[in-house]
Amino acid sequence: MVLKSYAKINLTLSVNKRLKCGLHNIQSIYCLIDLHDKIFLKKIKNKNFDKVSFTGPFSKDVNKSNNSVKKVLNAMRKNKIINDYYAVKVVKKIPVFAGLGGGTSNAATLLKQLTKKDLNKKILSKIIKEIGSDLRLFFYNQGYQKNLRSVIHLKKKHKFHFLLIFPKIKSSTKSVFAKVKNYSKLKKTFNKNLAVRKNFIEFLINSKNDLQSIVEKKHKILGKLISNIHEIKGCHFSRMTGSGSACYGLFLNKNSSLVALKKLRRKYPKFWFSIAKSI
Repeated sequence: MVLKSYAKINLTLSVNKRLKCGLHNIQSIYCLIDLHDKIFLKKIKNKNFDKVSFTGPFSKDVNKSNNSVKKVLNAMRKNKIINDYYAVKVVKKIPVFAGLGGGTSNAATLLKQLTKKDLNKKILSKIIKEIGSDLRLFFYNQGYQKNLRSVIHLKKKHKFHFLLIFPKIKSSTKSVFAKVKNYSKLKKTFNKNLAVRKNFIEFLINSKNDLQSIVEKKHKILGKLISNIHEIKGCHFSRMTGSGSACYGLFLNKNSSLVALKKLRRKYPKFWFSIAKSI
């Protein structure tokens, strides 16, 4: 069985406060994109261990002994969702330590595939505790993360094209959040007018990623890169996703994103590039 494990982009990201548990509450509008890892899944007979392996362009950056795939399989078995053991081979096409959620997506993809019925909230919360709060994001193609425990499904899906650039800077989520000093005001309601694409884009333009300035301060090239993306014709806005260091520009058609890719690839030949679209 071959599964597609999709990357995510944070279109907005605001950090609201530090919680007693040590985590930070965040709010984010996000979408899944067609950039994906491939997961080859096969049940192992007469064995009492999983066989997990990684290959592909970004496999060397994955912790082979402690990763989201092993964690989710163990968590599912511990909570009696599965009894069997599996051979899992992940072809890593999504950059690691980039803010694109590749590892969490792998876990969510396996969880959805191997779950035969809807999970109750208590069990899902236990698994999320093992994997991370981002796991909730991958149950919807486009959504609004209201807080660490709640994601609202955006039923009106907008079609966007993206230029993705990964400057090959490994960005640690933990260290980035540790440097957060200023907090955005918590939004209690969600703007329903965002079902109209024009309004949605305008809202995104006037929003930001609160973590971006922290990563830019450490890596000056990031600010320059984001500015260069925005200068390309047809780009509505450019931003860092998650805790970085991958950046993106939002376009309304594929041709514009391709033009941007060709121009900026010449300027930054050592960076990783891709185009993608929302799903």
